[in-house]
Amino acid sequence: MSYRVVFTDHTFDDLDVEREVLADVDAEVVDGERSEEPNETLVVGADALLVMFDTVDAALMDAMPDCQIVSRTGIGLDNIDVEAATERGISVTNVPDYCIPEVSDHAMALMLALARKVVEYDAQVGAGGWNVAEGRAMHRLETQTVGLVAFGHIAQAVCEKASGFGMDVLAHDPYLSDEEIRAGGAEPVDDLDDLLARSDFVSVHTPLTPETEGLLDADAFSTMKDTAFVVNVARGGIVDQDDVIAALDAGEIAGAALDVLAEEPPAEDDPLRSHDRVILTPHAAWHSSESVVELREKAAKNVLDVLTGEVPHYLVNTELAE
Repeated sequence: MSYRVVFTDHTFDDLDVEREVLADVDAEVVDGERSEEPNETLVVGADALLVMFDTVDAALMDAMPDCQIVSRTGIGLDNIDVEAATERGISVTNVPDYCIPEVSDHAMALMLALARKVVEYDAQVGAGGWNVAEGRAMHRLETQTVGLVAFGHIAQAVCEKASGFGMDVLAHDPYLSDEEIRAGGAEPVDDLDDLLARSDFVSVHTPLTPETEGLLDADAFSTMKDTAFVVNVARGGIVDQDDVIAALDAGEIAGAALDVLAEEPPAEDDPLRSHDRVILTPHAAWHSSESVVELREKAAKNVLDVLTGEVPHYLVNTELAE
Protein backbone atom coordinates (compact mmCIF):
# COMPACT_ATOMS: atom_id res chain seq x y z
CA MET A 1 0.00 0.00 0.00
CA SER A 2 1.29 3.46 -0.87
CA TYR A 3 0.85 6.56 1.26
CA ARG A 4 0.74 10.29 0.57
CA VAL A 5 2.87 12.25 3.06
CA VAL A 6 2.79 16.04 2.73
CA PHE A 7 5.55 18.20 4.20
CA THR A 8 3.89 21.61 4.24
CA ASP A 9 6.93 23.81 4.96
CA HIS A 10 10.58 23.45 5.88
CA THR A 11 14.02 25.04 5.56
CA PHE A 12 15.85 22.09 3.99
CA ASP A 13 17.44 21.84 0.54
CA ASP A 14 15.62 18.60 -0.22
CA LEU A 15 13.57 15.88 1.45
CA ASP A 16 16.00 13.00 0.89
CA VAL A 17 16.18 12.20 4.59
CA GLU A 18 12.42 11.89 4.91
CA ARG A 19 12.11 9.86 1.72
CA GLU A 20 14.78 7.43 2.91
CA VAL A 21 13.08 6.89 6.29
CA LEU A 22 9.68 6.35 4.62
CA ALA A 23 10.92 4.26 1.69
CA ASP A 24 9.83 0.97 3.29
CA VAL A 25 6.16 1.98 3.24
CA ASP A 26 6.16 3.20 -0.36
CA ALA A 27 5.41 6.77 0.65
CA GLU A 28 5.09 9.63 -1.78
CA VAL A 29 6.58 12.61 0.05
CA VAL A 30 5.11 15.84 -1.30
CA ASP A 31 7.29 18.93 -0.90
CA GLY A 32 4.95 21.77 0.00
CA GLU A 33 7.83 24.23 0.26
CA ARG A 34 8.38 23.96 -3.48
CA SER A 35 4.74 24.02 -4.48
CA GLU A 36 2.67 27.04 -5.36
CA GLU A 37 -0.50 25.31 -4.23
CA PRO A 38 -1.99 26.34 -0.86
CA ASN A 39 -1.90 23.80 1.94
CA GLU A 40 -5.65 23.29 1.70
CA THR A 41 -5.11 21.84 -1.78
CA LEU A 42 -1.86 20.02 -1.08
CA VAL A 43 -3.19 18.05 1.86
CA VAL A 44 -6.15 16.52 0.01
CA GLY A 45 -5.67 12.76 0.17
CA ALA A 46 -2.82 13.01 2.68
CA ASP A 47 -2.28 10.06 4.99
CA ALA A 48 0.26 11.99 7.06
CA LEU A 49 1.44 15.55 7.52
CA LEU A 50 4.89 16.84 8.37
CA VAL A 51 4.96 20.50 9.42
CA MET A 52 7.53 22.96 10.65
CA PHE A 53 6.02 26.42 11.12
CA ASP A 54 2.71 26.42 9.22
CA THR A 55 -0.55 26.41 11.17
CA VAL A 56 -2.45 23.14 11.32
CA ASP A 57 -5.96 23.94 12.51
CA ALA A 58 -9.30 22.15 12.44
CA ALA A 59 -10.14 23.46 8.98
CA LEU A 60 -6.94 22.06 7.49
CA MET A 61 -7.52 18.73 9.21
CA ASP A 62 -11.01 18.56 7.74
CA ALA A 63 -9.45 18.93 4.29
CA MET A 64 -7.54 15.67 4.84
CA PRO A 65 -10.02 13.18 6.35
CA ASP A 66 -7.64 10.24 5.79
CA CYS A 67 -4.79 11.82 7.75
CA GLN A 68 -3.47 9.63 10.56
CA ILE A 69 -0.70 11.83 11.97
CA VAL A 70 0.56 15.40 12.14
CA SER A 71 4.28 15.24 12.86
CA ARG A 72 5.81 18.51 14.01
CA THR A 73 9.41 18.92 12.90
CA GLY A 74 10.41 20.68 16.10
CA ILE A 75 9.55 20.92 19.78
CA GLY A 76 6.78 23.48 20.25
CA LEU A 77 3.17 22.71 19.37
CA ASP A 78 1.64 26.19 19.40
CA ASN A 79 1.01 26.02 15.63
CA ILE A 80 -0.99 22.78 15.88
CA ASP A 81 -4.50 22.45 17.29
CA VAL A 82 -3.84 19.31 19.32
CA GLU A 83 -7.38 19.20 20.71
CA ALA A 84 -8.91 19.27 17.24
CA ALA A 85 -6.53 16.53 16.11
CA THR A 86 -7.44 14.35 19.07
CA GLU A 87 -11.16 14.80 18.36
CA ARG A 88 -10.50 13.52 14.83
CA GLY A 89 -8.33 10.62 15.94
CA ILE A 90 -5.20 12.15 14.42
CA SER A 91 -1.95 11.46 16.26
CA VAL A 92 0.21 14.51 16.99
CA THR A 93 3.93 14.10 17.52
CA ASN A 94 6.95 16.31 17.98
CA VAL A 95 10.67 15.85 18.61
CA PRO A 96 11.27 17.22 22.11
CA ASP A 97 14.83 15.98 22.58
CA TYR A 98 16.70 16.61 19.33
CA CYS A 99 18.52 19.86 20.14
CA ILE A 100 19.12 19.86 23.88
CA PRO A 101 22.91 20.38 23.51
CA GLU A 102 22.48 23.14 20.92
CA VAL A 103 19.78 25.18 22.68
CA SER A 104 21.47 24.95 26.08
CA ASP A 105 24.79 25.95 24.46
CA HIS A 106 23.05 28.88 22.79
CA ALA A 107 21.48 30.04 26.05
CA MET A 108 24.92 29.98 27.66
CA ALA A 109 26.45 31.76 24.67
CA LEU A 110 23.89 34.55 24.96
CA MET A 111 24.48 34.84 28.70
CA LEU A 112 28.23 35.01 28.16
CA ALA A 113 27.83 37.59 25.40
CA LEU A 114 25.73 39.75 27.72
CA ALA A 115 27.97 39.26 30.73
CA ARG A 116 31.21 39.98 28.86
CA LYS A 117 29.84 42.72 26.56
CA VAL A 118 31.02 40.77 23.52
CA VAL A 119 28.65 42.39 21.03
CA GLU A 120 29.13 45.86 22.52
CA TYR A 121 32.91 45.59 22.40
CA ASP A 122 32.84 44.26 18.85
CA ALA A 123 30.67 47.18 17.69
CA GLN A 124 32.89 49.66 19.49
CA VAL A 125 36.10 48.32 17.96
CA GLY A 126 34.47 48.07 14.53
CA ALA A 127 33.61 51.78 14.80
CA GLY A 128 37.24 52.65 15.55
CA GLY A 129 37.16 52.57 19.34
CA TRP A 130 39.39 50.75 21.84
CA ASN A 131 38.02 51.42 25.33
CA VAL A 132 37.73 48.53 27.76
CA ALA A 133 35.93 50.65 30.37
CA GLU A 134 33.21 52.05 28.09
CA GLY A 135 29.62 51.27 29.01
CA ARG A 136 28.17 49.37 31.94
CA ALA A 137 30.24 47.63 34.59
CA MET A 138 30.96 43.92 34.27
CA HIS A 139 31.00 41.31 37.02
CA ARG A 140 32.63 37.92 37.24
CA LEU A 141 30.29 35.17 36.20
CA GLU A 142 30.90 32.92 39.19
CA THR A 143 29.25 35.45 41.49
CA GLN A 144 26.07 35.56 39.41
CA THR A 145 22.72 33.79 39.73
CA VAL A 146 20.72 32.45 36.82
CA GLY A 147 16.99 31.88 37.21
CA LEU A 148 15.43 29.27 34.94
CA VAL A 149 11.78 29.72 34.04
CA ALA A 150 10.70 26.05 33.67
CA PHE A 151 13.02 23.13 34.27
CA GLY A 152 12.68 20.70 31.40
CA HIS A 153 15.47 18.90 29.59
CA ILE A 154 16.99 22.01 28.01
CA ALA A 155 16.83 24.04 31.23
CA GLN A 156 18.45 21.16 33.11
CA ALA A 157 21.29 21.15 30.57
CA VAL A 158 21.67 24.92 31.06
CA CYS A 159 21.76 24.31 34.81
CA GLU A 160 24.64 21.87 34.44
CA LYS A 161 26.60 24.22 32.19
CA ALA A 162 25.94 27.33 34.29
CA SER A 163 27.00 25.42 37.40
CA GLY A 164 30.23 24.59 35.60
CA PHE A 165 30.90 28.32 35.40
CA GLY A 166 30.36 28.59 39.14
CA MET A 167 26.95 30.24 38.87
CA ASP A 168 24.14 29.69 41.35
CA VAL A 169 21.04 28.27 39.66
CA LEU A 170 17.39 28.81 40.64
CA ALA A 171 14.46 27.13 38.92
CA HIS A 172 10.72 27.78 38.90
CA ASP A 173 8.52 25.04 37.48
CA PRO A 174 5.00 24.49 38.88
CA TYR A 175 4.84 21.07 37.21
CA LEU A 176 7.84 19.63 39.05
CA SER A 177 8.35 18.88 42.73
CA ASP A 178 11.09 20.53 44.74
CA GLU A 179 12.82 17.15 44.93
CA GLU A 180 12.86 16.81 41.14
CA ILE A 181 14.33 20.30 40.74
CA ARG A 182 16.99 19.66 43.37
CA ALA A 183 17.86 16.37 41.68
CA GLY A 184 18.49 18.38 38.51
CA GLY A 185 20.99 20.58 40.33
CA ALA A 186 18.96 23.74 40.90
CA GLU A 187 17.40 25.44 43.90
CA PRO A 188 13.59 25.29 43.61
CA VAL A 189 11.74 28.61 43.84
CA ASP A 190 7.97 28.36 44.17
CA ASP A 191 7.21 32.01 43.46
CA LEU A 192 8.20 33.38 40.04
CA ASP A 193 8.54 36.92 41.38
CA ASP A 194 11.03 35.65 43.94
CA LEU A 195 13.11 34.07 41.17
CA LEU A 196 12.96 37.27 39.10
CA ALA A 197 14.05 39.42 42.04
CA ARG A 198 17.02 37.19 42.92
CA SER A 199 18.39 36.46 39.44
CA ASP A 200 21.14 38.21 37.52
CA PHE A 201 20.08 36.30 34.40
CA VAL A 202 16.53 35.12 33.73
CA SER A 203 16.55 32.35 31.12
CA VAL A 204 13.20 31.33 29.61
CA HIS A 205 12.51 27.66 28.84
CA THR A 206 8.75 27.22 29.19
CA PRO A 207 6.48 26.22 26.28
CA LEU A 208 4.19 28.85 24.81
CA THR A 209 0.69 28.25 26.18
CA PRO A 210 -2.23 30.53 27.06
CA GLU A 211 -0.84 30.56 30.62
CA THR A 212 2.71 31.55 29.58
CA GLU A 213 1.95 34.01 26.79
CA GLY A 214 3.27 37.39 27.94
CA LEU A 215 4.60 35.82 31.14
CA LEU A 216 7.54 38.20 31.20
CA ASP A 217 5.80 41.54 30.99
CA ALA A 218 6.13 45.01 32.51
CA ASP A 219 5.39 43.71 36.01
CA ALA A 220 8.00 40.99 35.67
CA PHE A 221 10.67 43.39 34.43
CA SER A 222 9.94 45.83 37.25
CA THR A 223 10.55 42.97 39.68
CA MET A 224 13.98 42.16 38.23
CA LYS A 225 17.24 43.79 39.26
CA ASP A 226 18.18 46.80 37.16
CA THR A 227 21.49 45.02 36.47
CA ALA A 228 19.81 41.81 35.30
CA PHE A 229 19.49 40.32 31.82
CA VAL A 230 16.73 38.29 30.19
CA VAL A 231 17.48 35.46 27.76
CA ASN A 232 14.83 33.72 25.66
CA VAL A 233 15.55 30.60 23.61
CA ALA A 234 12.02 29.16 24.02
CA ARG A 235 9.15 30.95 22.24
CA GLY A 236 8.80 34.61 21.35
CA GLY A 237 5.34 35.18 22.77
CA ILE A 238 6.49 34.42 26.31
CA VAL A 239 8.41 37.71 26.51
CA ASP A 240 6.33 40.81 25.81
CA GLN A 241 8.44 42.65 23.26
CA ASP A 242 6.97 46.11 23.83
CA ASP A 243 7.44 45.73 27.56
CA VAL A 244 11.04 44.57 27.25
CA ILE A 245 11.88 47.65 25.16
CA ALA A 246 10.16 49.89 27.70
CA ALA A 247 12.01 48.19 30.56
CA LEU A 248 15.36 48.63 28.82
CA ASP A 249 14.68 52.29 28.06
CA ALA A 250 13.58 52.88 31.66
CA GLY A 251 16.71 51.20 33.02
CA GLU A 252 14.66 48.50 34.77
CA ILE A 253 16.83 45.75 33.26
CA ALA A 254 20.33 45.86 31.80
CA GLY A 255 19.87 43.90 28.59
CA ALA A 256 18.11 41.17 26.65
CA ALA A 257 19.23 38.38 24.34
CA LEU A 258 16.44 36.88 22.26
CA ASP A 259 16.60 34.00 19.82
CA VAL A 260 12.84 33.92 19.32
CA LEU A 261 10.28 36.64 18.64
CA ALA A 262 6.50 36.80 18.43
CA GLU A 263 6.85 37.77 14.77
CA GLU A 264 9.67 36.20 12.79
CA PRO A 265 11.41 37.80 11.09
CA PRO A 266 10.79 41.12 12.84
CA ALA A 267 9.77 44.15 10.82
CA GLU A 268 12.65 46.21 9.47
CA ASP A 269 11.72 49.08 11.80
CA ASP A 270 11.26 46.88 14.88
CA PRO A 271 13.13 48.69 17.69
CA LEU A 272 14.58 45.39 18.88
CA ARG A 273 16.73 45.29 15.74
CA SER A 274 18.61 48.45 16.60
CA HIS A 275 18.52 48.61 20.38
CA ASP A 276 22.04 48.84 21.78
CA ARG A 277 21.26 46.56 24.72
CA VAL A 278 19.55 43.80 22.75
CA ILE A 279 21.21 40.80 21.13
CA LEU A 280 19.11 39.05 18.49
CA THR A 281 19.75 35.74 16.76
CA PRO A 282 17.41 34.37 14.05
CA HIS A 283 15.71 31.46 15.84
CA ALA A 284 19.01 29.64 15.51
CA ALA A 285 19.46 28.06 18.95
CA TRP A 286 18.37 24.63 17.73
CA HIS A 287 20.63 24.57 14.70
CA SER A 288 23.65 22.39 13.99
CA SER A 289 24.49 19.93 11.26
CA GLU A 290 23.90 17.09 13.70
CA SER A 291 20.64 18.38 15.14
CA VAL A 292 19.10 18.91 11.71
CA VAL A 293 19.63 15.28 10.71
CA GLU A 294 18.39 14.02 14.08
CA LEU A 295 15.29 16.20 13.88
CA ARG A 296 14.37 15.10 10.39
CA GLU A 297 14.92 11.41 11.03
CA LYS A 298 12.89 11.42 14.23
CA ALA A 299 10.01 13.42 12.76
CA ALA A 300 9.84 11.08 9.78
CA LYS A 301 10.13 8.03 12.07
CA ASN A 302 7.04 9.28 13.93
CA VAL A 303 5.17 9.13 10.62
CA LEU A 304 6.58 5.70 9.80
CA ASP A 305 5.47 4.32 13.16
CA VAL A 306 1.88 5.45 12.71
CA LEU A 307 1.63 4.27 9.10
CA THR A 308 2.89 0.82 10.15
CA GLY A 309 0.48 0.55 13.08
CA GLU A 310 2.95 1.34 15.85
CA VAL A 311 2.58 3.88 18.66
CA PRO A 312 5.12 6.63 17.94
CA HIS A 313 7.73 7.28 20.59
CA TYR A 314 6.92 11.00 20.73
CA LEU A 315 3.12 10.83 20.76
CA VAL A 316 1.68 14.01 22.31
CA ASN A 317 -2.02 13.13 22.53
CA THR A 318 -1.31 9.89 24.36
CA GLU A 319 -5.00 9.22 24.97
CA LEU A 320 -5.18 7.93 21.39
CA ALA A 321 -2.89 5.05 22.35
CA GLU A 322 -5.14 3.87 25.18
